[in-house]
This record gives sequence, structure tokens and C-alpha cells, in this order.
Amino acid sequence: MDQIQQLTSGLDTIWVVLTAAMILLMEGGFALLEAGFVRQKNAVSIIMKVFVDISFGALIFYFVGFALMYGKDAGGFIGTTGFFMGGDLSHIALTISHETYWLFQCAFVIAVISIVSGAVAERINFRAYILYTIAMTGLIYPIAGHWVWGVHGWLGKLGMVDFAGSAVIHGLGGFSALAAALLIGPRIGKFSPDGSANIVPPSNLPLASVGAFILWFGWFGFNSGSTLSATNTSIGHIAVTTMLSAAAGCATCILFTMMRYRKADPPMVINGALAGLVGITAGCAFVSDVAAICIGAICGIAMVYATEILESKQIDDPVGAFPVHGISGSIGTLAVGLCAKPDTIREGTAGLFYGGGLHLLGVQALGLVTVCVWGFLMTWVFLKLIKMIVPLRVSRDEELVGLDVGSHGVPAYSQEEGFLDLQHLKNNQ
Repeated sequence: MDQIQQLTSGLDTIWVVLTAAMILLMEGGFALLEAGFVRQKNAVSIIMKVFVDISFGALIFYFVGFALMYGKDAGGFIGTTGFFMGGDLSHIALTISHETYWLFQCAFVIAVISIVSGAVAERINFRAYILYTIAMTGLIYPIAGHWVWGVHGWLGKLGMVDFAGSAVIHGLGGFSALAAALLIGPRIGKFSPDGSANIVPPSNLPLASVGAFILWFGWFGFNSGSTLSATNTSIGHIAVTTMLSAAAGCATCILFTMMRYRKADPPMVINGALAGLVGITAGCAFVSDVAAICIGAICGIAMVYATEILESKQIDDPVGAFPVHGISGSIGTLAVGLCAKPDTIREGTAGLFYGGGLHLLGVQALGLVTVCVWGFLMTWVFLKLIKMIVPLRVSRDEELVGLDVGSHGVPAYSQEEGFLDLQHLKNNQ
């Protein structure tokens, strides 16, 4: 029996580490996607923010965040043990070690801050972004995560279900991104004096597309890895619903933008696939294949409308962080309360469409509103506090010349000849 347990633990450890690595690879996807969507003069700035996410985010989550999120519960609201991965963590009963579990959850927290990164692209002060990253990964996300995923978290005890984070990661990240975009204001020249939006052409759509494909790949680790078990029989179903929802979001955006704009809009199509992925994250283990397709399609259309509404309100979100993550995450969270198949969550539980009544849907709605409002308000508060220390926004001149040169002293693409000695080459011809 001990040998079987050891084998199970070993397989689960390999599975969780591999899927955690897939999620961490998504940071490359975020980097390419956002660098491709913004202007060429700000590509290095995007890359540097991603390095802040993965380095500061991992350290702060190790020092503080994991303890607040998964430590021994205090009143259902916060964890109290596990700082520096020490103290009593015996309440976390898994087949994998606590360190392995930390690695997987660390990949999640890095994804949350990367959502906000895109919404403030091309104008946020780099020092202010570092401070906000510390606040998000050390406090904002871990506390909300404890409410839903922590042992005895109050929303989890009520019965909220968020398998891989449509609410905890994407809803919270999306509404935090909205708060940041509102507070920091639009890019110079994005909106005309009459309020109309000016198109800011992406610098490199092929690059953005590759980023989206990397994110799509990583999402299989995001969702399937959340089983935390290599022998879980639902892994295949989770992968299928993930694939179908993403495909439906992408295909719907192709057809919808062809009807609405008379041409398939590439940035919308890219974000449509991501919207489908975000939407299925909460219910990937609990809904049918057909429901996954419907969720992805609805998220794709909602994302397009949300993008248009933001621009009509003069809210500048360069990569569509709020429409993709905030709106689609909300739809996916509520979809669990509607579409969860009987007994897939726990015995006697089902979504409204399967005769389960309004209880699950009500709990999902309560949890969604709580987590999103928390993310929005705390982001607003922390950015206000950060503004007292350093400017939130770069100077006008720095923004106009580009953050690559203004903040980091180097352009993304050099036009120089390099170190070739052209005169020497000519003399030898």
C-alpha cells in the first residue's frame, strides 16, 4: 500500500510541476501578445513589466502571499501560517508536497498581475508598477483567493465553485485592470477632443498571434493541472472543454466581426480565443462539451461589445484586459451556476439548467461580485497610496518618445549596422 501511495505521489508531483511550468510559459505569451498589441516604442517596457511579474511576484508570494492565501484559517477571511513556507501547514492535505503546491499556485499569482500589466501599458511609471505588483501578489489576490480556495474560506464554505479561477484570477484581475486604467487615464492622443477614439495600430500582429497561441497552450496546464492529480479521470474532459470553448470564442469573433465590421478583425479574433479560455476556466470540469461551446461563443461576443463600450466611455485598455478577463471571467463564473452537470461538483449539486435551483447560481453571483469589487477597490486604494510615493504615470515627453528609451534606455528594434566594419569589407572585395 505504501508503494502505491509513493507512486501516486510521484506521478502527481510530476504532473503538477509540468503543468506549473506550462502556466509559467504563459508569461512568454503575455509578453509577446502585449508587445505585439502596443506600439513599437513600448515593446521593451512590456517585456520589463513581465520580468517584474515573474520575479517580484514569485518572491512576494513566497514571503507573504501563500501564507495569507493558504495558511491556517482565521475567521474564513485570511490565512495566518506559512510565511516563508514555514509554520503549520498540516491542514493542506494533498498527495503532493507543500513546496510543489506553492509552485503551482505561484504560477497563478503571476498570471493575475500580468492581466493588469496590459491595461496600463504605454504610460505607467515603472517604479509604480513594481510597488503595485508587490501589493497585488502579496495582499490583494491572496486574500480574495483565501475566501474561495483556502481551507475554510468563507465563500468556499458557502459553496462557491471556481475550478481554475474565472473569478479569483480573471475576474479579480480584469476589474483590477479596469480600476488601474480609469485612474491612470488614457494614452496621449487615444481620444480626440470630441470624444471619438483614434485607432492605435498594433506594432506586430504576428507576434501577438504567437503570444495568443502560447497562452492557449498554457491554458491546458492552467485548467487540467488544477486537478493536482495525474490520475484524475476528468483531465481529458477538462482539456476538451478548454479546447472547445477557446475555438468557439475564436470562431464566433471571426464571424461576428465579419458581420459587424465587414472584415474579420485580427485583434478581436485573438482576444476572442482568449475570452473563450477565460470563460471556461471556472467550469471546465463540470459542464458538458455543448455548454463549453456556448460559453466560449457568448464570451467572444460579449468581449467585442465590452471593448466598444470602453472606448465609448473614453477608457483606454490597450490590450483588452478588462473585456477579455473581467467580462469573460464573470460570464464563466455565473455559467457554473447555470450549466454544472449533476453531481460533478459534489453529490446533490447541479446548475439551474439541470434542475439544481437557484442556490448555486446565487452563491456564484455573490462570490463574483465580492471578488471583483475587492480587486477594483483595493487596486484603486493602493494606486492612490503609491501615487504619494512615486508618480503613477510617466512624463508627457517620456510617453511621447516611448517608454523603451524613456524608462529603460534602449529601443526594442535597432536600426544600426551593428559592429560590422563596412570599410574593411569593401577593401577586401
